[in-house]
Amino acid sequence: MFAPGQEQLSREQIRAGEEEAKQTIQAAITGGILLYLSPFAIDFVKKFF
Repeated sequence: MFAPGQEQLSREQIRAGEEEAKQTIQAAITGGILLYLSPFAIDFVKKFF
């Protein structure tokens, strides 16, 4: 009925997980900004050709 407890993570594993989460969030935000700005960049480039 009760599942055994999970093993405790070391401080290094916790820090590695936090760093990976931070990088994932930064990549998602950067990707969102780039997707938002891409139509403006395409229109800007089209004006030169």
